[in-house]
Amino acid sequence: GGWLLLQNCHLGLEFLSELMDTIATTESMSEGFRTWITTEAHPEFPINLLQSSIKFTNEPPQGVKAGLKRTYSAVTQDHLEVSNMPQWKPLLYAVAFLHTTVQERRKFGPLGWNIPYEFNQADFTASVQFVQNHLDDMDTKRGVNWSCVRYMLGEVQYGGRVTDDLDKALLNTYARVWFGEHMFSEKFCFYKDYVIPKGKTVEDYLQYIEQLPVIDTPEVFGLHPNTDITYQTNLANETLSTIVSIQPKDSGTGGGETREAVVQRLADEMLEKLPPDYNPHEVKAQLQKMGAIQPINIFLHQEIDRMQHVISRVRTTLTDLKLAIDGTIIMSEELQDALDNMYDARIPKLWFRISWESATLGFWFTELLERNQQFSSWLQDGRPNQFWMTGFFNPQGFLTAMRQETTRMNLAKGWALDSVVLHNEVTKMMKEDVVGPPPADIGGVYIYGLFLEGAGWDRRNSKLVESAPKV
Repeated sequence: GGWLLLQNCHLGLEFLSELMDTIATTESMSEGFRTWITTEAHPEFPINLLQSSIKFTNEPPQGVKAGLKRTYSAVTQDHLEVSNMPQWKPLLYAVAFLHTTVQERRKFGPLGWNIPYEFNQADFTASVQFVQNHLDDMDTKRGVNWSCVRYMLGEVQYGGRVTDDLDKALLNTYARVWFGEHMFSEKFCFYKDYVIPKGKTVEDYLQYIEQLPVIDTPEVFGLHPNTDITYQTNLANETLSTIVSIQPKDSGTGGGETREAVVQRLADEMLEKLPPDYNPHEVKAQLQKMGAIQPINIFLHQEIDRMQHVISRVRTTLTDLKLAIDGTIIMSEELQDALDNMYDARIPKLWFRISWESATLGFWFTELLERNQQFSSWLQDGRPNQFWMTGFFNPQGFLTAMRQETTRMNLAKGWALDSVVLHNEVTKMMKEDVVGPPPADIGGVYIYGLFLEGAGWDRRNSKLVESAPKV
């Protein structure tokens, strides 16, 4: 009648089949026996075990109210009174608010954190334990060592997970703005109407939390109101994508066009527009004329190789898919995936793995044509005056090649690659205004195609502006 707990079973998938056989073939088993399995989502997890199990998920609560409510539901009165220092209860609430904030920012994607971090209950527990220990050892005359508290929260307890410099700066800003002697004043608030309650019991705090808004404005987390547009858009897209993915995939039997007919027509259209393959001998000859050992031309050769790989894969998939629809060859798993995704206007996995992200298959294919146009015209007509930066597979490689080129041009001045740094300047020119490369005394390249998310650009004064345009 005992319980068995198997943890992190995605790391031992082979054993799970053995476990399933054991459970299925055991003749006598206590009614009170249970097997608990913890696992991450894994495509190779045994489907029969998954289907016969009761599934539980433990997701972080959505919103400040739900997050604080969950935290304080686990706080006991003894824990609330573990220290008699007046700073203890406000600090506990502030750490709980910080914990909820760092988790909530994840839902905004790159606008919330550049890298999504797995902040969890252990971070909160460790932070609270540190605050408690610090107050216990505190010299009452000197008071709280705020630089120590900020460092431990921003650099160690939560900051220990953070690897991006800008994310670290954000976390330290929270610690600096929210933790200090000012947090005990009457005027202090995390955001308007989000204050530190003055309670004596856990019930007091829960009553205050209960009257907080159910839905928070992004400004609570220090974000612009428009951030919520991005979140809601992504959420809607994800929901619609899930609905589409679980739709029946059988061929239509009604009077309308079948799935296969729709995809076959689409495949014909795409094959007709698909650019011709690059001839490796012609590419090599053209690059020799342009200077094959120049860094920027080496970069072009690498990009053309990758584009050729995409073109070949698309052509092969579409050709095989048409044959499979006609019944000439067997419909493989990969071709079935291509058929399903193309019918739903999504990018087949075969193509996505070797290419770029895009909202729909139509946008993706248009971008394929535009990317290829940039490479073919560069190869045939020579180096362009401006470059479509976001049309490269490896933009970082382009910047490195440009640095190498600039360094070589200035070797007589004693320049070294390691000491050359990039300098960016946003010009007031539109794309059509560029009629030549940058002046020789300035050097560098003109690029276009970059876009801002979460901010706006003041063209007149050439500077970033706080608010993004209203949508």
